[in-house]
Amino acid sequence: MDIATVVGLFLGFGAIFLAGYVGGTDPHVIFGRWDAFMLIIGGTLGATLTSFPLRTFLRGFFGGFKTAFVTVDYHERDVISTLVSFAEKARREGLLALENEAAALDDDFMRKGIQLVIDGRDTEIIRKVLETEVSSTQEHGAKSEQVFMNLGGYSPTLGIIGTVLGLIGMLKGLSEMSNSTNVAGTIGTATAEAFVATFFGIMFANLLWLPIATKIKERNGQLLLMREIMIEGILAIQAGDNPRLLEEKLLAFIDPRERESAVEEGGAIQGEAGYSASSA
Repeated sequence: MDIATVVGLFLGFGAIFLAGYVGGTDPHVIFGRWDAFMLIIGGTLGATLTSFPLRTFLRGFFGGFKTAFVTVDYHERDVISTLVSFAEKARREGLLALENEAAALDDDFMRKGIQLVIDGRDTEIIRKVLETEVSSTQEHGAKSEQVFMNLGGYSPTLGIIGTVLGLIGMLKGLSEMSNSTNVAGTIGTATAEAFVATFFGIMFANLLWLPIATKIKERNGQLLLMREIMIEGILAIQAGDNPRLLEEKLLAFIDPRERESAVEEGGAIQGEAGYSASSA
């Protein structure tokens, strides 16, 4: 479970309801309007579903929630360590010596790349195959992000529609309200209830849909960085680059603080733990 997502949602929704409580907002006005809630959720999902093919919507919607709520740790230093150790072994024993290590890798992308090197494929073919797979991953991530961006875009609009419907109902009932002993209070309550839909629409857009879209974008960026490190390392292994130079080249991809820490620990060549792709 991604603690940042859970805590963020708790703080966001909690702050709104706490502010409403402190401000004296009648909870019955908000939670009594289940019709507004259903309009926002159903209308937003319906509009977004209309915008995408069914398969794209389902994969983007459920995959996006998984991305937002499930923690994925990308250990760039461990990836670099493994690639450098592969480069060392390939220089000492040849590329075929990597076959057992490649088969043991949990990461399909990295295993495929190393296997292409072992099979003696051309550099351009290897790069093309790996970059095509990266493009496919990037496209899937972008679609998932776009699904949630659309949800965040339609939600406030559906809120306005709900408010308009509420105001229409209120205006239609003005004749009945005129017989009430408290006309001003009745109109005020009806107006407040009409704006509940706008409240739900804006709240879900800014506390759920758009934040998840941002998290999807961030996670995809992390994954693409990992893939770029792997591609450069795999091609360097095929070219027979010096392991120390390869390490320095790959460390340039990561955060400067992580880079300094790796240097202080002696680097991958002195035996840093290898990469377990199942942790990513």
